[in-house]
Amino acid sequence: MEQQVAYTPDAIRSQVFENPKARPRDLADKLGIAEGALVAAHIGHGSVAVEAHPDKLMPAICALGEVMALTRNISAVHEKIGTYANYHAGDHAAMVLADAIDLRIFPKHWQHAYAVNKLGPDGQTRHSLQIFDAAGDAVHKVILRDTSDLDAWHKLVAELAVPHASSTPGLSPRSAVEAPKADESKTDILRREWAKLSDTHQFMRLTAKLKMNRLGAYRIVGAPFAQALVPTALNDALEALSESGTPVMIFVGNRGCIQIHSGPIDRLMPMGPWQNVMDPDFNLHLRADHIAELWLVEKPAKRGPATSLEAFDAEGRLILQCFGLRKESGPDHSTAFAAMAKTLSTNNNLEATRQ
Repeated sequence: MEQQVAYTPDAIRSQVFENPKARPRDLADKLGIAEGALVAAHIGHGSVAVEAHPDKLMPAICALGEVMALTRNISAVHEKIGTYANYHAGDHAAMVLADAIDLRIFPKHWQHAYAVNKLGPDGQTRHSLQIFDAAGDAVHKVILRDTSDLDAWHKLVAELAVPHASSTPGLSPRSAVEAPKADESKTDILRREWAKLSDTHQFMRLTAKLKMNRLGAYRIVGAPFAQALVPTALNDALEALSESGTPVMIFVGNRGCIQIHSGPIDRLMPMGPWQNVMDPDFNLHLRADHIAELWLVEKPAKRGPATSLEAFDAEGRLILQCFGLRKESGPDHSTAFAAMAKTLSTNNNLEATRQ
């Protein structure tokens, strides 16, 4: 939500004090401000502005030891416990390729960052690093744990602090969500070029060349490349994966960061509209009621077809993607995932339910 009410930093802090149990994102939405504005209002009161570029942040984050990495969008929150390592810089895209924490980073969207110290309900201070885009939407967070290196944390704050940072940062209006783009006159070209893909990363270049986007292409390409499923089938898939233990890759992202879980999922704990994966080192919080479209997608690749389930909200935002786990070395679980997905499509094909 774009800022509609001009709250002073003092007023924002008062609202936080009066709503101690409110999640920052929820409270910011209630106030009509960006979450980044809420955090910035606490500069000098628990927050310190720090350098936001990942090239500056990542070496310091890698020194923190075990932490929780959190990436979210409006409909899904992805949390992984582990250690940051193996950072690869890049002007357009950067990566963290640690054993547990696997990120794709888009540096131009890392615009504001804050080291936050907040007193928890148990009286203990919680430390976190929170990064926001130009509109003040969170792109990534790093939450310290009891085992994290506090000396490294204090060093990060001291060395990367931005002097005289404003508690009322200039934030840009939030960019509009890109609607699905398709050109039915190019359907034959799309199908022909899709069949020639040898790597999933080639797909976005293909859609850009044809002046389409992901969801627009899915809507017109047809089987066997993309099949619409009933939205509730994603929950069926999570239950099947939990029961079978099939390792998967679950991608959740936003404009600035994509976070990936690689491994099985086990403990599902639905609560109201949320479906939750609550495993020791991985949590997923999914607003299942936000899923407006679910697609079973198959893209050719050198090692065999890459099958995915991809969920979108009513405005066309990508909520998450789920693939069978396939690594350069080690077992290939994509075949087991594809078999599960085929069974799922037989019972949940959207076109069949409409007939």
